[in-house]
Amino acid sequence: MAIKIKTDREIELMRESCRLAAEVLQRAGEIVKPGITTDEINTFVHDMTIKAGAIPSPLNYHGFPKSVCTSVNDVVCHGIPGNEVLKEGDIVNIDVTCLVNGYHGDTSRTFAVGNISKDAKQLMDVTEKAMEDGIAAVTVGGYFGDIGDAIQELADEFGYGIVREFCGHGIGRGFHEEPSIIHYRSRSRGDRIREGMVFTIEPMLNAGKPGIFVEKDGWTVRTKDGSLSAQYEHTIAVTRNGVEVLTLID
Repeated sequence: MAIKIKTDREIELMRESCRLAAEVLQRAGEIVKPGITTDEINTFVHDMTIKAGAIPSPLNYHGFPKSVCTSVNDVVCHGIPGNEVLKEGDIVNIDVTCLVNGYHGDTSRTFAVGNISKDAKQLMDVTEKAMEDGIAAVTVGGYFGDIGDAIQELADEFGYGIVREFCGHGIGRGFHEEPSIIHYRSRSRGDRIREGMVFTIEPMLNAGKPGIFVEKDGWTVRTKDGSLSAQYEHTIAVTRNGVEVLTLID
């Protein structure tokens, strides 16, 4: 499937969906504390999204039963909100996607639950920096492979495992579009980056080895060795004025 090039009007519409997703994520992060359940986070995200006149993209997407993904500690991604109570020292990734005016906006970040260990804080900081390094590697005429190179260079420095089974993706009218954005170094440089492309960069770094497995629910992804995992994600647009991070707000 070909990579969809967005018009100026489409990117403008995506600014709206991405702005809302970023605002919902920021607000959801503010309620994270020991004693809250992941389902309470889901309810908050769902209600804020609906109140804004938007649709939570994850809900019923290929059967996903909730409006947001909440991934705690060794859960890499696609954690299903439920009765799990967040505890002091946990880390939780909240992954928000909103559908506004027919276009999706997608963003996530990992939050500390109360006071966390130095190791957990370092994992979070390095993962966020890896995402930022990946974004900085995006240039018109460059290759998608440059993104993975930048991310792996930093991850290797700290000995973190990069999850390979999940990647960034094109986004627009479709929740997941071409291209796939890998977050590790590869022999293939991939396609060239062109103006009008909109996609996510969302590295998942494990404190241990990169291996993962999927639970029997068909969604929840965990690290094989039980190590902590963190993820950060932005949706970016390649415009005539350069790279714009659509999900970045003050």
